Amino acid sequence: MSVKRSSSSSRSPVEQKIGRATAKRSKVEVEVATLSYPKLVCPTSIPQFQQPTPLLNFSYDASHALHFDNSSMKYYVDPPPHADLRHGYERWNKRPERKGRIDTLLRAWKRVQEKMAMPPDVMRGGVITWRGVMTKVLTAPYEERDAWDFNIMCVDRTIYIEDHLSDEMLAERDNVKPHQRQQMYYGYSFESWCTSSKPGVPEPGGWGGDVDTNVQWCSVVKTKLGDSRLFIGGEEDCKIPADKLSPRNDTLVELKTSMTIKNPRDEARFEKKLLKYYFQSFLLGVPEIIVGFRTPTGQLSTLQKFKTMQIPRMVRGKPNAWEPSICLSWGHRFLEFVKDIVSREENKVWRARFVPGEGVTLRLLDDDELLEVKAGESRFGFLPQWYVDPRSV
Repeated sequence: MSVKRSSSSSRSPVEQKIGRATAKRSKVEVEVATLSYPKLVCPTSIPQFQQPTPLLNFSYDASHALHFDNSSMKYYVDPPPHADLRHGYERWNKRPERKGRIDTLLRAWKRVQEKMAMPPDVMRGGVITWRGVMTKVLTAPYEERDAWDFNIMCVDRTIYIEDHLSDEMLAERDNVKPHQRQQMYYGYSFESWCTSSKPGVPEPGGWGGDVDTNVQWCSVVKTKLGDSRLFIGGEEDCKIPADKLSPRNDTLVELKTSMTIKNPRDEARFEKKLLKYYFQSFLLGVPEIIVGFRTPTGQLSTLQKFKTMQIPRMVRGKPNAWEPSICLSWGHRFLEFVKDIVSREENKVWRARFVPGEGVTLRLLDDDELLEVKAGESRFGFLPQWYVDPRSV
């Protein structure tokens, strides 16, 4: 870790770890720290990742109203041979992009605390965030193209992390080119062909219903990476039919689509995608991933099932292979770095920015940036006011 700071031989070792640079726009002092990009060398010591423990599920209905139940849960069924992934495209109800708020996750956390009679300080030193955030963190050592920005706060020694999306980024995501939008739809369509509201019984015609991204079924788990306790949530696709809901996530299935593999170049591209597939499932304890391979025009060609924990062996030793131990080591370094720096300025909003090939910078936001984060809403930093002050409800 390195820090932008003014030189001073009189500073203590702790003070020398982090310095201050003046923000020109708002005349406030902004802490700036950096975490160097990891070397792609297997670490001598690998931080332990604890098997995720499911805590609860929740659903969003067609109005995107929240329900702490399994009303939006779907069951896996085999899709029809050569299913047309373009089917229903004109009826796709795509929910507009929104900021990466963690409000629902915080409601889930409150519910878990009450249900399990947990002490208020149980997550002190821990991290609360979405699965998507942790996936970005863990896959960063092999990311070559996309940068990312997170908003981070430390409140009462608990770390909160949300994905930062500016208004410009949200508009860009909502206004993708028609061809790109069609490609996005193929994944949702595959999910509909592969799911049913009834266990083991396909819907009429095999189609699970027109795609509506307001509807979601999510899982919340607790786990641990090294010394960092994690409370994370993420959307689930479906589960394998069973007599009752498993107390673990061992009946869950992740659904993905990819282009049919025709040559070694296609194979290498797919094996690189497996890194994200792996950690998305790994983080929530999902044991199986089913990939639908398709043609360029959206016709389903073949299905292949992958056991999540066996995926790293499939790519090991191949050119441009990825190694999960490097990702876990980096993830542990990132969390320790964040906790060390952010805990020194509690109740303030920090911005972590990752740039491929360079690493992570971490700094305090100025007043203008904080207004952008709040987006006109009643918030304590980026946390909802009701969470930090129940009397405000």
